[in-house]
Amino acid sequence: MFLTDTHTHLYLDEFDTDRRECLQRAFENGVQRILLPNIDSSTLERLRETVAGSPENCFPMMGLYPSSVKKNMEKELALVEKELATGKYYGVGEIGIDLYRDKTFEEEQKEAFRRQLQLAKKYGLAVSVHTRNAFHEVLSIVKQEQDDALKGVFHCFTGTEAEARQLLETGFKLGIGGIVTFKNSGLDRVVARLPLETLVLETDAPYLTPVPHRGRRNESAYLVFIAQKIAEVKGLPVEKVAETTSETARQLFFNKD
Repeated sequence: MFLTDTHTHLYLDEFDTDRRECLQRAFENGVQRILLPNIDSSTLERLRETVAGSPENCFPMMGLYPSSVKKNMEKELALVEKELATGKYYGVGEIGIDLYRDKTFEEEQKEAFRRQLQLAKKYGLAVSVHTRNAFHEVLSIVKQEQDDALKGVFHCFTGTEAEARQLLETGFKLGIGGIVTFKNSGLDRVVARLPLETLVLETDAPYLTPVPHRGRRNESAYLVFIAQKIAEVKGLPVEKVAETTSETARQLFFNKD
C-alpha cells in the first residue's frame, strides 16, 4: 500500500525519544508521504530539522495556527510570508479559526486566516484548515476568498453529512482521522455516504489516536487503522482507499513536483 498522512506533527517533543523509530514504523505500514503543518515561529526550527532527517518522505507546510494568533500576529504572519517566498513548502497550514476556549483574539484570527488564504493563492499552494467552534466563520471566509484558485483540506472533519456537503461545495476535501474509528462518533456513518474522492487521510499525531491504540500517543503508522475503517464502512479493499486518498493528496499538495 501507498498511504499519505496529510497532517501530523511529528516534530513535536512527544517524539523526541523515538522519532526515527516512528518514521520506520510508518514506512513499514505503507505510509510513504507525511505532511507536516507548522504551528508558529516556535516550532519552525524543529519542523525544519525533522524534514531534513527524512526529506524523501516528510514534507513541510507553513502557517500560523489559530490559537497562536496573539498580539504579535503581524510579526508571525510576516515570518509565514517570508518562509513561503523563500522556502520549499507543500501547503499553507495549519491555519483557521478556533473559538473553543478563548475568543479574545477572534477578529485577529479571522484576519490571519483570510490573509493566509490569500498567501496560499499567491503561491499556488493548498491549505490545511483547522476549525473548532467556528464552522460558520471558517466557511464564510473560505467562500468569500474562493475564486477557483483556492484549494485545500478541512482538517479533522467530525461534522454531519449536511456540514460535509457544505464544505465540499467550496471545492475543498475533508481530512478524516482517528475519530472515524471511535465507536460512538457517528463519523463512520457520514464517511460511508461521501465519495471516496472527497477524502484524504490524516493522523494529527500525537493527538486523536485511532482504535485500537486510543488513549496512547498517536503516530503516522496508525494511519492504516483509519484506512481500514473507511474501507470497512464503504465495502472496499483497503488498497483502494489508500490508492484513491493518496492520489487526492498528490493532486492537492504535490502537483508541482
